[in-house]
Amino acid sequence: MKAPPAAKAADTTRDNPWPLRRLTENIALYVDRMSALWVEGQVVEYTKRPGAKMHFLTLRDLETDTSMTVTAWAGVMDNAGPGLEQGSRIVTRVKPVFWERSGRLNLQAAEIHLQGLGDLLARIEQLRQQLAAEGLFSSDRKKRLPFLPRTIGLVCGRNAKAKDDVIVNATDRWPTARFEIREVAVQGDHAVAEVIAALRDLDGIDDVDVIVVARGGGAVEDLLPFSDERLVRVAADIHTPLVSAIGHEGDSPLLDLVADFRASTPTDAARNIVPDRAQEYDGLAHATTRMHTAISQRISRERDTLSLVMTRPVMQSPAAVLVNHLQAVEAQVTALRQRVERRLFAEQEQLTQAQATLRALSPQATLDRGYSLLKLPGGELIRSAAQVPKGTLIEGILAQGRMVAQVVGSTAGGTPPEPEDSPRNHS
Repeated sequence: MKAPPAAKAADTTRDNPWPLRRLTENIALYVDRMSALWVEGQVVEYTKRPGAKMHFLTLRDLETDTSMTVTAWAGVMDNAGPGLEQGSRIVTRVKPVFWERSGRLNLQAAEIHLQGLGDLLARIEQLRQQLAAEGLFSSDRKKRLPFLPRTIGLVCGRNAKAKDDVIVNATDRWPTARFEIREVAVQGDHAVAEVIAALRDLDGIDDVDVIVVARGGGAVEDLLPFSDERLVRVAADIHTPLVSAIGHEGDSPLLDLVADFRASTPTDAARNIVPDRAQEYDGLAHATTRMHTAISQRISRERDTLSLVMTRPVMQSPAAVLVNHLQAVEAQVTALRQRVERRLFAEQEQLTQAQATLRALSPQATLDRGYSLLKLPGGELIRSAAQVPKGTLIEGILAQGRMVAQVVGSTAGGTPPEPEDSPRNHS
């Protein structure tokens, strides 16, 4: 029969061990009896998660490198202020929490307060928001870097490695690169004033086409001058394009935000302020090759097109293109001529018929049959014998010619007409 589990941890044996759940339950009970307490440390890992209810950060004791995970509700993080980020020193009131399933111990924060550098970072964050609201960080203010500056202005520390990084890498890319160098304090009390003076000096030199502010990495405290409001405003006011190469990839002083180009390192700045001569030569060679190829291909295509054009019938016999048109014109002329002839014939027929009708109705035709017209001297036609008393002169109109006669007598109406060969009808 199996023995009951040991009541205490000290009573466990190889033959009578605790189940793992019994150990985690007892640890959880012990941790849960611990009181809330205040601890201090530096935030070494923290990623902001907008909209999340629970946030996580890693707190470290820098003397012993001891680290623990701290969890906090969103309201606690908001109350800590905008300066809470990696590198911040904090004091937090926490309650230890043990998770039985994973066997992990972490701290649940009820309050978080920034200390020392954290307070300064909070003020810098407030300044960042203020300057952003003024538009100093707007992309519309950014000036484009020149392709090949005549002279490069360089602001760096005295005998600093950042200076060599910029010069060596830039001249490797473009051997004739020229520099106007201002060595200044890049940390400490005099850094802000000396960097400002160097920026204004280089901005006033006509052939300085770009200015680089370079500094190697360092602690957060060492980079604070480059978040000074006076320096940031001067950097925003200069007319020469500005490259900020402060610290390393994770560093982000306010000068980075106002600069026209933010380089992650001084070496990265060198790669962006001058072109690579080897690449440019390669680009020219490739462009020349592409142009030669394009021109050759174009000439070949045009030659083929010309050959096709020359083999067409119209080029072999230029008049051939007119043959069909000439035939069509001739057909149209023939058809037009036939229509005109038919129309003339029809009109001629109508005219002949009209002439025949006119002749039939004409008084001349009556005269041609042997009749004549008699008129009084006034031109009035004589229709009745009563119109011509004896002795009246009358005019006779014959089929051919005219005559004048005098009436020697007349007979009243009702008398039958005399024969056509009667002398009266011819008088």
